[in-house]
Amino acid sequence: MNNGGAEAAVAPVGGPQPLEWKFSQVFGERTAGEEIQDVDIISAIEFNRTGDHLATGDRGGRVVLFERTDTQDHVGHRRDLEKMDYPINRHPLFRYKTEFQSHEPEFDYLKSLEIEEKINKIRWCQSAYGALSLLSTNDKTIKFWKVQEKQVKKVCDLNVDSTKAMGNDPIVGSSISTSSKQYMANGGCTSNDFSLLSGDLPSLRLPMVTTLETNLMARCRRIYSHAHDYHINSISNNSDGETFISADDLRINLWNLEISNQSFNIVDVKPANMEDLTEVITSAEFHPIHCNMLAYSSSKGSIRLIDMRQSALCDTHSKLFEEQEAPGSRSFFTDIIASISDIKFAKDGRHILSRDYLTLKLWDINMDSGPVATFQVHEYLRPKLCDLYENDSIFDKFECCLSGDGLRVATGSYSNLFRVFGCSEGSKEATTLEANKNPMRRQGLTASRPSRSLGSPSGVVRRGKGADNSAVDANGNTFDFTTKLLHLAWHPTENSIACAASNSLYMYYA
Repeated sequence: MNNGGAEAAVAPVGGPQPLEWKFSQVFGERTAGEEIQDVDIISAIEFNRTGDHLATGDRGGRVVLFERTDTQDHVGHRRDLEKMDYPINRHPLFRYKTEFQSHEPEFDYLKSLEIEEKINKIRWCQSAYGALSLLSTNDKTIKFWKVQEKQVKKVCDLNVDSTKAMGNDPIVGSSISTSSKQYMANGGCTSNDFSLLSGDLPSLRLPMVTTLETNLMARCRRIYSHAHDYHINSISNNSDGETFISADDLRINLWNLEISNQSFNIVDVKPANMEDLTEVITSAEFHPIHCNMLAYSSSKGSIRLIDMRQSALCDTHSKLFEEQEAPGSRSFFTDIIASISDIKFAKDGRHILSRDYLTLKLWDINMDSGPVATFQVHEYLRPKLCDLYENDSIFDKFECCLSGDGLRVATGSYSNLFRVFGCSEGSKEATTLEANKNPMRRQGLTASRPSRSLGSPSGVVRRGKGADNSAVDANGNTFDFTTKLLHLAWHPTENSIACAASNSLYMYYA
């Protein structure tokens, strides 16, 4: 578009310009040849509501907190800022704050089952009195943590000089008198001579308590356990600030943050006969504004919106969001690749973003006829579904996220890649980035533009002799299935993304 007038005319229709992403920071960068321990691999990422803090969880049960620092560097008087003849162009910068051991490996003796310490999800709670609060969960147990500063204090400024004290002997220079006096049986003294002896202290000073340093302390305030028979896949805070939900394969429970020994089962999809089980719950999330609404996804590719005001047990849904299969497209892998691994509400609660194995879908909660946009993420893998099934890669669960303004969505891929798509009307933005210090070097890969629906046949899958751990897309780029970017999060107020590549946390801005 070299014509300026034409460009101006189509700019509103085409939406915002594509973002140019730049490397910001990396924590725990892997050195060449370094062997990565399984316990160090990051398994959860979450920004808090303001974006001033970031939490990560790993397979070793640890939670690491980071705090934003760039906002503190520019604090000043308004008059001084107005004198500057240039704008302050800053992007979110974080530093390590603290870490703590959230979960330990356990053993269920009744079921003879080992429970991993791996952190499945982290959710921030509302802060109070300067303390940071968050929920973390492994497969079975949810914990409520409070992290706050504790002052280390010490008594000092004493009369006694500790350097002159030897064992239990009298302290030289103290006000202890060795002169002979008349003492009564009850301990009283018959002498009225209270004068200080030569060399005694001229006055008595009371001990003073002073603060030496301030340490961050993490305390587990509550433990929510023994409520799930199956592995917990989701936790989500309610907008009322008092309750949260936890979901496993067959049930969703409602908790009060203040009560750890009781929960209410609000969704139960377990059939009377387990042989009749056809789908399981894969993800669940509260509506960001309406405390009575929540959504959960299933392994059949559907999303159900429920209203807790309708009944105590939400067996029926208010709305069902699913996409109809294209005629003749069904295959052995159809149900597997349709399973939704993650859902996220937009900040305004109007849209829901879902991720299945091949695509990202954006849904309007007021329109249940189908997704308003479909973004092709792994379409090049469709001919290799057989190999992906053999090496279990087809069961990988990729997360998704939306920008705070709702104009873009992002999700992870293989070879430590992640994709960013523009979802405003008319936008053709589709960017592929790699989790390293040069994120734009894989721009040779052109991600598929969003479409209204898939509608493409699955094709014929030919079984090979062995599973292959690589694939080549239409542009000739090779992908490694052993390196995958499953977890990422978008800053709530700025165009900044944090993503996990194995044990490293990469941060980018635009």
